[in-house]
Amino acid sequence: METTSKNSAISVMKERHSVRKYTQFEMPQADLNTILEAAITAPSSWNLQHWKFLVVQSDTQKQKLLPIAYNQQQVVDSSVTIAILGDLEANHNAEKVYGEVVNKGYMTPEVKEMLTGQIHGAYTNDQFARDEAVMNSSLAAMQLMLAAKDLGYDSVPMGGFDRAAFKKEFNVPERYIPVMLISVGKAATEAHGTLRLPLDEVVAYETF
Repeated sequence: METTSKNSAISVMKERHSVRKYTQFEMPQADLNTILEAAITAPSSWNLQHWKFLVVQSDTQKQKLLPIAYNQQQVVDSSVTIAILGDLEANHNAEKVYGEVVNKGYMTPEVKEMLTGQIHGAYTNDQFARDEAVMNSSLAAMQLMLAAKDLGYDSVPMGGFDRAAFKKEFNVPERYIPVMLISVGKAATEAHGTLRLPLDEVVAYETF
């Protein structure tokens, strides 16, 4: 028996579908801020918040993005396209994150030193840094799409774009890697129907 309310998180998840055709609609800045503020509440390893968002919304910048995104029309027609960038140097956030926690009395300086030492040690491994950047920024990306849906917007995540060209055209610092693009706006047509594999094909309990 389903007991979720219309505005429950589960309802929003079920209603969110990838939309590729959009009407021309100028998203109010307040709505964009609400979506981004919801996205940054995502969890992250050590609370390092391994994400950066590059918002593309002007016509000029959309036209620059279009060929980089292999001419996917939604980057032009949607209200905004947000590039989700993963932070390869998120360990540099540790002092800011934990310093404030110590100042508020939530953590002792000794625990802070122990944690920051662990973090910097882990980040000597480049593959670890990359995996963390992709994993944690993807958590924020999903929250962004769910927040958009909750406000009445549709979205589509895109992995198909030229990442090297994107970094060059939009002056992305080496610290960040492009993970995905997300177009957000008002749908012109409904998303086409999709199916999901049944639970017994995607869930295992205890062990395989």
